[in-house]
Amino acid sequence: MPGKIYTSITLDRERESYQSLQVFETMEELIKPEYFKTWKSMLDVDIREAFSEIQHLTLDPHSFTFYTSVSVMSSSKIEGEQLELDSYVKHKLLNIEYLPELTEKPNDLYNAYLFAKENRLTPKNFLEVHKLVAAHLLPKNQQGAIRQTEMLILEHKTGRIQYEAAQRVILKDRYDRLWKEIQTLLKKDLSIDEIFYHAAFIHLAFVNIHPFGDGNGRISRLLEKWFLAEKLGDRAWYIQSEKYNYKQVNEYYKNLARLGMFYEELEYEKSIPFLLMLPQSLNFEK
Repeated sequence: MPGKIYTSITLDRERESYQSLQVFETMEELIKPEYFKTWKSMLDVDIREAFSEIQHLTLDPHSFTFYTSVSVMSSSKIEGEQLELDSYVKHKLLNIEYLPELTEKPNDLYNAYLFAKENRLTPKNFLEVHKLVAAHLLPKNQQGAIRQTEMLILEHKTGRIQYEAAQRVILKDRYDRLWKEIQTLLKKDLSIDEIFYHAAFIHLAFVNIHPFGDGNGRISRLLEKWFLAEKLGDRAWYIQSEKYNYKQVNEYYKNLARLGMFYEELEYEKSIPFLLMLPQSLNFEK
């Protein structure tokens, strides 16, 4: 991400007793339904109407490549990749070559999107997707594997801590619980507004846990869209959510930061501005 560094280090904040209690805490939902009514009251988008326009788009054989290239490079640029959007689209559509260091990571993410489009959203498939995303981000033994160290996000210029993700002692519990909730939602009959709300909340809950050594931002945005596609069909892959997040990148990170600095102290009542970004992307560049 621009101006920030992910780093995995061992922390000693003298919270061992507190952490032990965290493992046995009340099983509060990670994907929180209680903010849905407030979120819906603040919507300035008719989600059904806006998504209907995407369903009626006229597509050609190259449309998926084009839209996915834009999504992939937008998501990659949020994480600080240097290649321009239009250059990456030319790379994918016209086979224009660039230096490998400019295209390797975006191409890994592109392959992950292709895999997701052709496969169901399951915990097993999700780990396979992380292996693809992290091919040039992490050593092989960390690809598709939950991190084994603590995780900080640091401000690049100052070295100040921006965020401390879920601690190791609770990490597997939170990751597994999130997936149980996702699987329950996949089976549940939801309205289109509920689908968008829960997709955005899945994105938020996942990126706050930060379960991998790297690639969490990229894969959280893919997860959001994968959930939408599971519930709404393949036309969900044409939503420009990643591009909207990139074009609004300062707001994207500001809205994430609203919740707080430490995972166990996050204030989800402040999550509404972040959760509204997904439906707002439906009206992007109309």
